Amino acid sequence: PFYDALYRLDHGITHILTRDERSAAYMADAYARVSGRVGVCEGPSGGGATYILPGVVEAGESSIPVLAINTDISVAARGRFPLTELDQQALFRPLTKWNAVIDSPAQLPGMVRAAFRHMTTGVPGSAHLGLPFDVQKAPVDADDIWADPALGRFPARRMSADPAQVEQAAALLLAARQPLIICGGGPVIAAAFEQVQQLAERLAAPVATSISGQGIIADTHPLALGVVGSNGGVLETRQFVETADLVLFIGCRAGSVTTERWRFPQPRGCRVVQIDADPATIGVNYPVDAALAGDARLVLQQLLDAMTGTAAPDSVQAAAARVATAKAAKWAKFQALADSDDRPIKPERVVAALQAVLPDDAVLVADPGTPCPYLSAYYTYKQPGRQFITNRAHGALGFALPAVIGAAFGRPGAKCVAVMGDGSFGFAAGEMETLVRLRLPVTLVVISNSVFGWIKAGQKSGFGERYFSVDFERTDHARVAEA
Repeated sequence: PFYDALYRLDHGITHILTRDERSAAYMADAYARVSGRVGVCEGPSGGGATYILPGVVEAGESSIPVLAINTDISVAARGRFPLTELDQQALFRPLTKWNAVIDSPAQLPGMVRAAFRHMTTGVPGSAHLGLPFDVQKAPVDADDIWADPALGRFPARRMSADPAQVEQAAALLLAARQPLIICGGGPVIAAAFEQVQQLAERLAAPVATSISGQGIIADTHPLALGVVGSNGGVLETRQFVETADLVLFIGCRAGSVTTERWRFPQPRGCRVVQIDADPATIGVNYPVDAALAGDARLVLQQLLDAMTGTAAPDSVQAAAARVATAKAAKWAKFQALADSDDRPIKPERVVAALQAVLPDDAVLVADPGTPCPYLSAYYTYKQPGRQFITNRAHGALGFALPAVIGAAFGRPGAKCVAVMGDGSFGFAAGEMETLVRLRLPVTLVVISNSVFGWIKAGQKSGFGERYFSVDFERTDHARVAEA
């Protein structure tokens, strides 16, 4: 009934047939990230629900609103061992922000509205709806079919911070001698680009990011430091975290990757101010001197309005000079590898080649293995905005190929490129047919080394080069694409 309704009704929905339910969820995720709108995916009951789950979990943990809809067995058939019976509500409950199985047609409009309300307000997240077969076939009161258009985008219904905490944070920031701003994905979701740049310039504070925070400030800005942490950070940028007397975390959970397992900054080694849309996230990993719970864009504007002073011009110049010196050392090491003619080629050479040919507004989608740390460390984004997508919450392989399809629909006209390892390619190769069928002008780059490289690197560094079950045969990916 669900597909028949999509066939018959004039609804304006573009439905994309995928070859795997995981892929559908990854496409919806990437679509939401670049468009600012809720992504929607659907799948059948039983195995379709279990297959769609990885993408729903990834979106939820990344604060991206994706609605997954699974058809379900008829309500009347429950408990009678029908084919594909599965307790969808129990399955999705711990892994989504909100979920429900609709037991009667009268619930349907209200449940859909509830899903969008939960997905887009507060900290955005994923939701799931189970749609039983007999509910699909039943009539619904037309007068109850309505929606709030504002809840189709995120974040919706933004909240400001406690004014007293804002005043306290402003005083701490102005008193700091070497402040550092570390942005996670929160300010990117909140589109706080202008506010972050203004605050950095007011404080003479370098701006570092987590992997998810890339794009909050143009990498060409004099105070843009780049990614810090164990996946994309380098020694030259770590020193800023080590020497800061105050760190301002904005929409950043200060997790294990960004802080290199909570070593940089040192616990209690500097003052900490934390801004987050989720109050329960603040202070989890570091004791804070000021806690600002609210939407990043609104809270940053509150801070800017509360500040009575600003950094002296020579302080801004000095901070920019420190950043320039660190980046010069970083790029000198990079360029030597990017110019190398060694075989097999270096990942740095791939990054340099992409940088040379892609337009400034290109969207890059990376799988979490080999491509992610190199692109995070060395690809330069010359304008603020979401241009880099990777699935950092859980890091499942097979993300980039389907996600680049979602990105292409979410940002039509932009050049979209997926970069993946050959291990990741094998997880999602079926979506090559989807690309051909849709005739999408996207580019796939496969880094081929016949190995699950991230795992093998761990076996090399931590287990005496005892390699086990990480190597596989080489594939001619260009020939696969031609076929």
